[in-house]
Amino acid sequence: MSSIDLTPVPRGHIVADESFIFEGAAVATASDPNPSHERRRCPVYNVVIDHPNATILWDTGSHPDAGDGHWPADMYDAFTHEGARPLSEDLASVGYSLEDIDAVVMSHLHLDHAGGLHNFEGTEVPIFVHRDEFEFAYVSAKTAHGDEAYLEGDFDHELNWQLVSGPRASPFPDVDLFHLPGHSPGLVATVIDRADGPVILAGDIGYVEENWTERRPMGGSLLWNKELWLESCARLDDLATRFDATVVVGHDPDAIATVDQL
Repeated sequence: MSSIDLTPVPRGHIVADESFIFEGAAVATASDPNPSHERRRCPVYNVVIDHPNATILWDTGSHPDAGDGHWPADMYDAFTHEGARPLSEDLASVGYSLEDIDAVVMSHLHLDHAGGLHNFEGTEVPIFVHRDEFEFAYVSAKTAHGDEAYLEGDFDHELNWQLVSGPRASPFPDVDLFHLPGHSPGLVATVIDRADGPVILAGDIGYVEENWTERRPMGGSLLWNKELWLESCARLDDLATRFDATVVVGHDPDAIATVDQL
């Protein structure tokens, strides 16, 4: 185990209908033909992993111009990102700069996670992402197939891509990436085996913790493959037990506080 410090980087909030977060949250029935719809405010965040070998940034958040045309209007209407700012400003708010970042680990390439990648264009900073995610992102952005949550303008840059493949990769000592497809084809959980206690940054295997712990699926548009998602939830159960780790899930309201207290 290494001595590794974690610093959460708040990046604003996504506001979305609860039906995206929980499948069937507002379903019309004969007795309740007009159910109320609630919009929930959930944090977007990155994490700086201060590792003995490198200063690693986990995810890059949304593009700061998400609401000014970078995101499609209908996407922003459904998933409004309040408080989107440049990555450099949010890093500075917790004592880091873009120049401090030696490597980036991407949980996946959806628009609320890959919008800061442009900051590393033309640099030698390695960008770690699962091959399945990389390929599906390009298919989605460049063709009529795939998923609208991938934007070419987020990741189609001159970047030092480091593609990982298979069920597990280890880009740094005590930092392992485990493939957990379901939300997207190449979602990875980052397992950090710290001397102060192992942590799993599980990404969007769940938008909130209950998706994983209670097996309450996200709404259909947020699950690429429900069967693989259920298998990945079971795999995350095993990882949490095996490492005796604290698990931080997706956009859970307590995620930033959990990382901050580690």
